[in-house]
Amino acid sequence: MRARLPAGADTVRELMRRLGREATGPGRILLVGGSSAVLVGWREATVDIDLKLDPEPEGVFEAIARAKEALNINVELAAPDDFIPPLPGWRERSPFIDRYGSVDYYHYDFYAQALAKLERGHELDWSDAREMGRLRLIRASRLVELYESIEAAMVRYPAIDPPSFRRKVLLLASEICE
Repeated sequence: MRARLPAGADTVRELMRRLGREATGPGRILLVGGSSAVLVGWREATVDIDLKLDPEPEGVFEAIARAKEALNINVELAAPDDFIPPLPGWRERSPFIDRYGSVDYYHYDFYAQALAKLERGHELDWSDAREMGRLRLIRASRLVELYESIEAAMVRYPAIDPPSFRRKVLLLASEICE
C-alpha cells in the first residue's frame, strides 16, 4: 500500500467535484475537521479528508474509492456525532459550501467540530478550536450553551469524562471573543 499525500484546498475541491460528478443520486456531504480547516484557510493541508454523508448520495462509496486512488488521498467517514452526542440544530448551523452535480456540500457545524476536538484534546485539535474562535466561526457563550445541551446525553458515550470535557470547554470559552 502506498503512502497517501496530504490534501490541500485544491485537492479537497477536486474530491468534491469528482464525487458530485460520479454520484448517481442526490445527497449531502459534510466536510469535517482538516477538510474544513483547509477550505476555510487556517491550515494548508490535512492528512485525512473526513466526511459525513447525510443523506448518502447513491453511488458515493464507489466514487470515493476511485477518487482515493486517483488523488492518492485518505478519505474517512468521521463526524463529531461519532464521538460526542449530536448537538441540537447542527444541520441548520452547517454552512453551505457548494454544489457539484446533485451533491450539496457543507461544513459540519463548527460548534460540533470544536466540541469534538476539545473532547479529543490533541494539540492540533486545540489549535483548530482556537482558530474557529479567532475566525468567529464559534462564540464562547454559544459553545458553553451547546455543551450544556448535550451534557445529560454523555452517559451514552462512555469514553467521555464530562467534568474534564467541561473544563476544556470553559477554558476555550475564556480564550475566544464573543
